[in-house]
Amino acid sequence: MNPNQNPALCPDCDAPRIHVLGERPLDRRAFLRTSAAAVAASVAPWARAAEPPKSETLVAQLYKSLTEEQRKAVCFGFADPKRKLVDNNWQIVPQTVGGFFDKDQQALIADIFTGLHSPEYAERVMAQVAHDSGKAGFGASSVALFGEPGTGKFELVLTGRHCTRRCDGDSVEGVAFGGPIFYGHAAGGFNEKADHAGNAYWFQAQRANGVYQMLDGKQRERALLDKAREEDGEDTVKLSGKKNGLDGIRVGDLSKDQQAEVHAVLRDLLAPFRQQDADEAMRLIKASGTENLHMAFYKSGDIGNDGVWDVWQVEGPDMIWYFRGSPHVHVWANIRAAG
Repeated sequence: MNPNQNPALCPDCDAPRIHVLGERPLDRRAFLRTSAAAVAASVAPWARAAEPPKSETLVAQLYKSLTEEQRKAVCFGFADPKRKLVDNNWQIVPQTVGGFFDKDQQALIADIFTGLHSPEYAERVMAQVAHDSGKAGFGASSVALFGEPGTGKFELVLTGRHCTRRCDGDSVEGVAFGGPIFYGHAAGGFNEKADHAGNAYWFQAQRANGVYQMLDGKQRERALLDKAREEDGEDTVKLSGKKNGLDGIRVGDLSKDQQAEVHAVLRDLLAPFRQQDADEAMRLIKASGTENLHMAFYKSGDIGNDGVWDVWQVEGPDMIWYFRGSPHVHVWANIRAAG
């Protein structure tokens, strides 16, 4: 457990769900359109600003607005090792958004966060963070700034329950999202049922299971394993650099239609994030060779023993996207340039 983890919250966390097993998986875009209206009422007004400025610009505004006392508490050098940390439930600094910043600064931070996500998904992601953070909502999150905006080396890191996000303005070269990220959801409680009803991210597992359904018997033997990796902060997303010997079946060994479906899944994994970050991530993945990716599904954590695999991952020499859907959804992601 990270030493800065909030002791008032469960060290593992809470979550929700989307389709009923046996039903046809819901079209992602249709789901997003119908769900956005349902969650909009639960999001604070200052989290729903129309067409907010670019997040990096807002980070600069936030930095300029900080008092000397605030800078001493939440600003660090760019080389500070804390910048690279990631976890499922932690506070990068003890000070919270709702308790340490004034109302204008809180609004800036909320707009920075929503601006890191795609327009079709931003409200739903904000609602997820607010829900999982308890009574304080998004205000229970914490932020730290590393370096100084305008110098070419800066990054804002926002953390909380089921959340590690970064805004770096491409200061971190050759790394998607400015470094490893985490997202998750516990919409219906700590122990979700097999349908994961209401979960903001379960659609991604549905899409991945669609790939498994396309595999033949021998392919499934290679793709389906017993036990997945353990969760341990940044070690969870440690990259191996290996093209062979990874868990699961190699994408390059799949048929053309199966490979196309894996690529479609990758796009859905990136769907919640703003276009520039999604595009950068996909460029890095392709540069490393999508044929070198491996896709694995795990028997352990199969909620309901229904053969709809709640735990799975896509891994390559320079990428890991680990989806742990049991007892609720945790997702760890790390993508870097080849080599």
